[in-house]
Amino acid sequence: MAGEKRLAFSIVQFLRDQTHCGALNSDEQESLEVAIQCLETTFKISSSDYHLAVSQPLTEIFLNSLLKNDNLTVPETSPSPEDNERAEQLKNEGNNHMKEENYRCAVECYTKAIDLDLRNAVYYCNRAAAHSKLGNYTEATGDCERAIGIDPGYSKAYGRMGLALTAMNKYPEAISYFKKALVLDPENDTYKSNLKIAEQKQKEATSPIASGLGFDMASLINNPAFISMAASVMQNQQVQQLMSGMMSNAVGGPAAGVGGLSDISSLIEAGQQFAQQIQQQNPELIEQLRNHIRSRSFSGSAEEHS
Repeated sequence: MAGEKRLAFSIVQFLRDQTHCGALNSDEQESLEVAIQCLETTFKISSSDYHLAVSQPLTEIFLNSLLKNDNLTVPETSPSPEDNERAEQLKNEGNNHMKEENYRCAVECYTKAIDLDLRNAVYYCNRAAAHSKLGNYTEATGDCERAIGIDPGYSKAYGRMGLALTAMNKYPEAISYFKKALVLDPENDTYKSNLKIAEQKQKEATSPIASGLGFDMASLINNPAFISMAASVMQNQQVQQLMSGMMSNAVGGPAAGVGGLSDISSLIEAGQQFAQQIQQQNPELIEQLRNHIRSRSFSGSAEEHS
């Protein structure tokens, strides 16, 4: 039964991380919370039972298991010296393409290097970086999984996995991988910086106002298209009524409530309305802004390739 309790505890930890990622609506979050309560009751465990925790997050255990069953298994025989040499040349060509921001060409070079040497974790990890630059985050995480499976002590693979997961808004998983990277390379300032960013984004994701758009409004105030769109949204009658009511409460009106709670509620409601209006008016701009901010949010942009 001890093993079953440890498994249940890991599942509960995973579900609880999902409730904090900011990607679920209220009904989905409530369903997960009910599932957590059911598991804790059934297996008689609680969040304070730290002795039941395992050394690896459930997601990492799962990914490692998938890797073992991957069709791209590591061959028993090593590549020939000629193949090794050609693979290294292709890797170097890929690195040059990365410096020149020719990411698709970089992917092609790394793929050819992998075809010659399936044992080299560096090739997968470098291709993951190129995929991330192209916004192919699922492919990037797959390559990072393979790199980690080949070399579990390769810190850069964990760091790049963290970057891809953060870009996918999977902050709890990203934090776990950045921490693992720091265990392997404790003095790496890039991992430290990206860990802080992922932790901050996880906090922001749980904010009622931030969840409407998925990024910090302050980063958009200098964008002309956003300013124009915001001005248009402010002409909406519902938004005007919300803002007017909030201003009335702020000067001590009859609905001001105790301790400004009504003001906070109105601010949250106004923020949600504002977010919905912007999303409806120009979803393409919102997606562009998300990608723009993601591409500049991490310290990995100046990272050297192996």
